[in-house]
Amino acid sequence: MTDQENITFELFPTPMLFSKRVLSQEQCVELIKQFEPDTKQENNRHKDLTHTQILAPHLDERLSNVGALIHPHLVQIGSMLFGEKLNWSIKEMWINFLKPGAAQAMHNHANAFVSGVLYLTPTHASSQTVFIRGFGERGFVFKNTNPRSVTGAFNAEKWIAPEPESGDLILFSSHLLHEVPINQGELRVSLAFNAIPERLDAWGYKISFSA
Repeated sequence: MTDQENITFELFPTPMLFSKRVLSQEQCVELIKQFEPDTKQENNRHKDLTHTQILAPHLDERLSNVGALIHPHLVQIGSMLFGEKLNWSIKEMWINFLKPGAAQAMHNHANAFVSGVLYLTPTHASSQTVFIRGFGERGFVFKNTNPRSVTGAFNAEKWIAPEPESGDLILFSSHLLHEVPINQGELRVSLAFNAIPERLDAWGYKISFSA
């Protein structure tokens, strides 16, 4: 008689890539100095969260250099999503200044495949990026939330990204809902962006994208 064994599979997992020290501390400081005067656009839900206008990285040498440092990481997560090393383009960037007491409402990013956040300052534990399970993704909408239930990877409603340091990067599928809770620490500055692959090929049916 053999011992019984149960094997758990992580069916259709969603990748989220966390890369350390993509930028140096000096590079982060320089980007903040460059773009802080232009960060005047108030968020439509919180006045203490301001943004730059949407920036085209190919029109700014420093942003183009940042994009070049991000590109290998885009190729890596793109390989996980599409099974092939593709050439990726960052089609837009913007800088976020999140003051103490401010938050970023839940949202996702349209017209992109991979989105990312490059942290330019330390991030207080209260304002780490939080990912939310999409509404209606499961076939049932019952919950078992009580003092006896244990939250794990298969039933959690939210997932908190690792605590980043200045220069760290996260990459994720653009459709994922995410938010930033109320910032209880110092000013939080981040560079966000959206990226697209050069093309996708489904057995000869090809579709191309350009930034």
